[in-house]
Amino acid sequence: MSTTKTLTGDDSIKTWLDHPVGGPILRDMLAQGGQSADVFRPVSRLAIKRLVKMSKGQFSQETLDAIIARAAAGDVPAGAPAAEVDSETVDEIESAFPAVEAEPWEEVVTPGRFAGKTVIVTGAGSGIGRATASRIAREGGRVIAVDIFQDRLDEFAAELPDAQVVPIAGDITSDEAVAAIVAAAGEQIDGLANIAGIMDDMTPVGELTDAVWNRVMAINVTGTMKLMRAVIPAMLAKGKGSIVNTASEAALRGSAAGVAYTASKHAVAGLTKSTAFMYGPSGIRTNAVAPGPTITNIEATFASPLGAERVRNAMAILPDAAEAEALAASITFLLSDDGVNINGVILPSDGGWSVA
Repeated sequence: MSTTKTLTGDDSIKTWLDHPVGGPILRDMLAQGGQSADVFRPVSRLAIKRLVKMSKGQFSQETLDAIIARAAAGDVPAGAPAAEVDSETVDEIESAFPAVEAEPWEEVVTPGRFAGKTVIVTGAGSGIGRATASRIAREGGRVIAVDIFQDRLDEFAAELPDAQVVPIAGDITSDEAVAAIVAAAGEQIDGLANIAGIMDDMTPVGELTDAVWNRVMAINVTGTMKLMRAVIPAMLAKGKGSIVNTASEAALRGSAAGVAYTASKHAVAGLTKSTAFMYGPSGIRTNAVAPGPTITNIEATFASPLGAERVRNAMAILPDAAEAEALAASITFLLSDDGVNINGVILPSDGGWSVA
C-alpha cells in the first residue's frame, strides 16, 4: 500500500488499519478504550464512515473528522500497538479476497404494512429488537415494546413520539411479567417477535457451569416459550397470527458458540417447528430467523481457551456483520402478511454464512 495515500471516510476500515499512519491512529484509539483491532474484524470491509451510524454515538462524526485530520497530518501516535497480522499474510489475504466496498444497504419503510395490528417485540430496548420494534411502529403498527431495562425503553419511545409504542419493562422468564405484557397488548395480538436473548461464554460441555447453562436456557428458551404460550389464545380466537422467534447460526451448526447457547438456539428451532405444525391449520404462522454476525449490544466472551480456539478458527469465513436494521427487515417480512405462505421455516439471515 502506498504510504502517500490520503485517507478519507470512504476508505474501508481494513484500508485504515493497513495504512502506516491510519493504522497506528486507530489501534491507539482502541487501546485507550481497552480494545484491540479484533473488534473491527466483522466490519473490516465497510467504509469507516459507516461506524458513525452503526456505533450509536460511540464513534461520532467528530471522532471521524479528527482521525482523518490526524492521518492527513501524519500524526503517528508514539507507542501505538503494532499490527497483529504481518504484511505478508495481509498480502496473501488481499490476493485471495480483494476488498470490495459494497453499496450501503438502505432501509425502505413500507407505509401501512402493520396498520391496525398489535405486535409484541421483546428485546426492544436495543439491537435487533429495537430495530424491529421501530420498523413495525413506523409502518403503522402498535408495538408492545418489551425489555428488561426501562431506560432503554424510555429512550426508544422518545425517538418515535408520534408512533403507537407501549413500553413494558420486565423479565420474560417471569410469569408476572408475561401476564403484564399480554394485558398491555389487550385482546388483539397479531404478532410476536421473540428477540430477547443472551450469549454464553463459549465453553464446551466439559467446562460448562450450571450457572451459565441455567441462565442461557432460562432467557433464550423458557422466556421464548412463555411468550409463545401466552399469545396463542388471542391468536386462536382471531384465527390468525404470526410468531417470529430469533434462532441463530448456532441453531444450524455447532461451531458458532458454546454448548449452552448452541443448545438453546437448537431448542428455539424445535419450538418454532412444533408450533408451526400444531397451529398452522388454525391460521397461526410460526417461523424463526437465524442471524449471522450482527452489530448489537450482545458481546461474546471467551471463558474457555478451547472454546476460544475452536470458535475463532470456525469464524475465519465469517461474512461482514450486518446492521440490526437488516435483520429487522427479515423479521418484519415474516411477521407481516407478506409472509402469508411461510410457516415452520428457520430462515438464515446471515450474509451467506450458512452456505459456507
